[in-house]
Order: sequence, then structure tokens, then C-alpha cells
Amino acid sequence: MIESVDDHQCAWREEAALLRGSVAELKSEVAALKRMVFGKKSERMPSVAEALRKDRGKKANAAKTKERRRQNAEARQNLPTEEVHIPVPRSERSCPSCGPGDLKPLGEGEVSFVYEYVPATFVRRKIVREKLACSCGDFVVTAEAPPKAIDKGQYGPGFIAHVVTSKCADSLPLYRMAKQYKRAGVPMARSTLCDLFHGAADSLRPLYEHLMSLIAQSSLVQADETTMRVQQKGKTRKGYLWTFLAGDLIGYRFSPSRSGKTPLEVLGSTAGTLVVDAYTGYNQVTTPEGRTRAGCLAHARRKFFDALETAPEAQAALDLILDVYQVEHAATDGCFARTDQHLARRQTESRAAMERLRSWCEEHKPHHLPKGPLGRAIRYALAQWDPLTRFLEDPQIPVDNNASERALRVAALGRKNYLFVGHDDAGQNAAVLYSLVSTCEAIGVNPLDYLADVLIRVQTHPNSAIDELLPHKWHRPDDPADSKRAPP
Repeated sequence: MIESVDDHQCAWREEAALLRGSVAELKSEVAALKRMVFGKKSERMPSVAEALRKDRGKKANAAKTKERRRQNAEARQNLPTEEVHIPVPRSERSCPSCGPGDLKPLGEGEVSFVYEYVPATFVRRKIVREKLACSCGDFVVTAEAPPKAIDKGQYGPGFIAHVVTSKCADSLPLYRMAKQYKRAGVPMARSTLCDLFHGAADSLRPLYEHLMSLIAQSSLVQADETTMRVQQKGKTRKGYLWTFLAGDLIGYRFSPSRSGKTPLEVLGSTAGTLVVDAYTGYNQVTTPEGRTRAGCLAHARRKFFDALETAPEAQAALDLILDVYQVEHAATDGCFARTDQHLARRQTESRAAMERLRSWCEEHKPHHLPKGPLGRAIRYALAQWDPLTRFLEDPQIPVDNNASERALRVAALGRKNYLFVGHDDAGQNAAVLYSLVSTCEAIGVNPLDYLADVLIRVQTHPNSAIDELLPHKWHRPDDPADSKRAPP
């Protein structure tokens, strides 16, 4: 019997198959890099929202655009208004028919609005504490000094709040802040700004610890991590900034390594669901006694998109994943997200799309090398199938982990601007302040106002009621109309 070419097996044939897989992998990496560096925006991976807009048309987002414009207009109307009256010149106060005479005002006049920028100003406050003495000469009393955000500091809570917000919300390096302050008439050393930043983290650490404990107690947590460089003598080393989300509560934790020790420290043996990617560092908390692992469909989608360059048939998988997102966007637009109606649509429409995706992957798996771009995407999806389909059982579980990835964008931008942190403690101080500022922004609280208030109040507030100073429950003590916010 003559053996066919396809049935023939030998060492060189296996080696050739491995080489083909390596070549396909390299081609995919080169194509991805070329697309990233030189490609047009249309050639890069479109977001789910962009892909859905193409399917649903422009009218689908008209209501959202209209509402956003209404909110912007309302916010502008609430700005302080300064009236500027422009009189008619004397040379024009004459009627062509009647000649000079008394011209009477006609209504309010022509009204228009111009938005102007008024540069921020710094104030040097002179604190004068009254001092009284008795005529007997044996008794002297002095008014108590006002509380300070940082002990023996010369800068008020508003100033420190501006430093923290500029760095944590706007990713502004301290040396750029020093240039801004100098232009505003307050020359400051960068080391002073650094001391203020870390001093704020020390003062607010009790709030941070309580925030992290609330996140750990949540039944649904999303997590992710990214690198953060740490300064060393002559070079830098790699550290990691982790984010943990529970609704609108956002917490960060710095660690010198990417080991599973950090998720274990944050979440411990708490129960519930943990939404993460396939990284094994979360295995210590996703155990039968701990949390159930839910996967990220966006990761799977990204891998299929990367395979398009060498395997156009991957578009079929992308279309099936888009069908799942159609259900999610319909639930959001219809205001029935995370309800029984949402779960019913997931168990019918989404489940059918996911089953078709699984059948497609199993059908194409034998035809692609394991190290090839599409082979990797297929094997990732099949290996993570149980976590990827966990959202079909609970409407509270998101289909992807994009929320935690978005939470790390501010750190990624900061990494480009200020490059590294000075040491591990500095990395954790940044995590403390990132947590409070990001949570403020997530729930619509101005972090400048929040930090300027709690930097003083946290020093004397009872620890048993520390929950009242967290961003989602904070309100100004002098504004009774501002009701406390309910937890997310």
C-alpha cells in the first residue's frame, strides 16, 4: 500500500508545520504593528459602539446627542454671569428724520453671550489669631489655630486638592504644575509639590482603606492591571498598578510584581463574581470556595480582529460577537439593563449567538495552526468558554471587562507624562489618590471640591462614621440641600 502525502509523518514534516506557524505568527505581528503605526484610523480595530452605529445608522444616537447638548447648555447657563453694557455712541444718537432728540430705550436691547476664561488666582491668607491678656498679668488666652490639611504646612486644602486633581485626573506632571504656578505668581519647588502630594495620600489613607473594603465586599468585582515604572539607581524597574471596580467605586493597588498575591490581599476569601481576562494571577481568588470567574468578550473579539489580516474568515466570528453586543446596547437604550427582561434576551438571543460562535470555532480549529493568529484566537475562545458565557446566567455580569480597562487609561496617560514613580511607597500613594479621584469622577462629584473638604474633615471625623466621607456619600456640611448619595 502506497502511503499518501497527507498521511506521511516524519520529523521534517512536523518541523515544517512549526515553521509555518511561526511565520504566520510573525506576519500577524508585523501586520498589527504596521496597522498601529502607519494605518489609517479606519484600519484600526473599531470599537463596539462604532460597529453598532454602522448597523443601526446615525438616527440611533440622535436622542443621546440631543440630551448631551441639553446638559452642556444647562451647565453653561449656571456659570456666573457678568453683564457688560455697551451704549450707543453719541454721534449716532440722532434720528435721520427727526434730528437730534431724546431717544428712548427699546426693550432690554440686543443680548448675546460670550464665554471668557478668567485665569485662576492664588491668595495669600493672613491668619490673625486674637490674643487676650488679663490686667492681673497672670492669664493669657489665644484663639485656636484653624485646622490644616498637612501638619505644619503652609498650603491650604484647596491648593493641595488642585495638585492632586491635576496629577490624578489630568495626568499633569509636577514639573508642569510648577511652571503653571510660577506663571500665576507662586514660584514653587517641585520637591514641595511632591511633599504635598504624598502628604495628602497619608491623610486620606483611612478613606482609601474603607473604600477598598467596600469593593472587596461587593458581590461583583471587575479587575485588571497595568505596568508602572519605578525609579532605581541608574534605571527603572517594572511595577504594577491594579484596579478593582464595584459599580462606580474604583480602587487601585500598587505592587512591585504581577503575582496573584495582590488580588488575594484585596479580595481575600470573599465570595461573588470576578470579571477578569485569562491571566492566571487571579486564580488564587477564583476558587470553588472563593469567587466565580467571568471572562471578557472584548479580549476574544480583539484576538479575532488581529487575525483578520491573514485570515479574513475571522470576520464571521466578529459578526457573531457583535450580535451579543446588539443585545447589550438594546438593553441600555431601552432602560432595562440588568433586569429580568435583559436576562431573558441574553438567554435567547445572546446564547444562540454564542452557540453559533462555538460551533464556528470547533469547525475551523483543525484548519489553523495553534500558533497562527486565528488558531490562537479560536483556542483562546474555546479554553475560556465557561468564563466567557458566565454573563448568560446573571444580568448583573457584564459581557466584557472594558470598565476596568477604562479605569486604567488615566494611569497609562500618566505613565507617558511623568514616566515613573520614585519608589514603591510613592506608587501606593498614587494608588490611594487615584482611587478617590477616579471614584469622584465616576459618580459626577468634582474632585477639587471633595478633596478640599475631606482633607480637613478626615482628621477629626469619627472612624466609626468614616463611610460618610467617601465620594458616593459625601456632601458639603454647609449645604443641607445637598442630600447624601446612595451607594452604587
